[in-house]
Amino acid sequence: MTTVEHPTETASAAASGASATERFQADKSPFAAVKDTAPERVNTLAREVLAAVHKTVRDHNVTYDEYNALKAWLIQVGQDGEWPLFLDVWVEHVVEEVNTSHREGNKGTIEGPYYVPDAPEQGAQGTIPMRDNESGDALVWDGVITSTDGTPLQGKVELWHADADGFYAQFAPGIPEWNLRGTFSTGADGKFQITTIRPAPYQIPTDGSCGKLISAAGWHPWRPAHLHVKVSAPGHELLTAQLYFPGDEHNDDDVADAVKPELILDPQARAEGGYAIQYNFVLDPEQS
Repeated sequence: MTTVEHPTETASAAASGASATERFQADKSPFAAVKDTAPERVNTLAREVLAAVHKTVRDHNVTYDEYNALKAWLIQVGQDGEWPLFLDVWVEHVVEEVNTSHREGNKGTIEGPYYVPDAPEQGAQGTIPMRDNESGDALVWDGVITSTDGTPLQGKVELWHADADGFYAQFAPGIPEWNLRGTFSTGADGKFQITTIRPAPYQIPTDGSCGKLISAAGWHPWRPAHLHVKVSAPGHELLTAQLYFPGDEHNDDDVADAVKPELILDPQARAEGGYAIQYNFVLDPEQS
């Protein structure tokens, strides 16, 4: 599939970063969730992070010029609004790993910075909101939500993904608010069928501070094509995942290090055009 680059005249890292920061602040209450954290844990985490920084300075004889460049870059990350992007691309995959290691059901992966809650409801079988003549091959997805014991679950699949040009609605200009964002709620049988389009690989924004780091370190900014989901059902743990397509050149070197073998789809060509996929979700009961 053809990969695409973000045209700077259409979207910018600063605009995308500002949108991601505003959305995070509007949708999350991070301090409320940890307001009762013991000082001992804060002390441990803060000291170990700082100790890792100190070790890097000592091991590599970091110069004052390098130190001041770091300070300037950290300031710029904040001014660009790119902390959500930076943390979600380079840190979140490890947080996800340690928080879901106990699960027996489906593997998950990072949420990323572009989730928006309350996407329009489409029922158990429907088409995700999209523009007339939306670019991209049709993708028809059949699946079922069950518990780890095989019991079907009445739940929901929240789906969002980039368009065929690599852009997300509400984070790039000129795209309808709920484009390629939808909620699909199942009946008691747990079954769903979603019609959408196959997205393309894309670059994370490179015209801001994260792009400067990528360039300076000689990295690449590419993410493989993927579908984002949040899957939930009463009494079960929320599953956040991304689903990927076989043959993508960046499945093995994803800039966000978020690809897992269990998340690779198996699309099959349809006689009428496009692709069909079968992918089910097994959710873990909530821990007592």
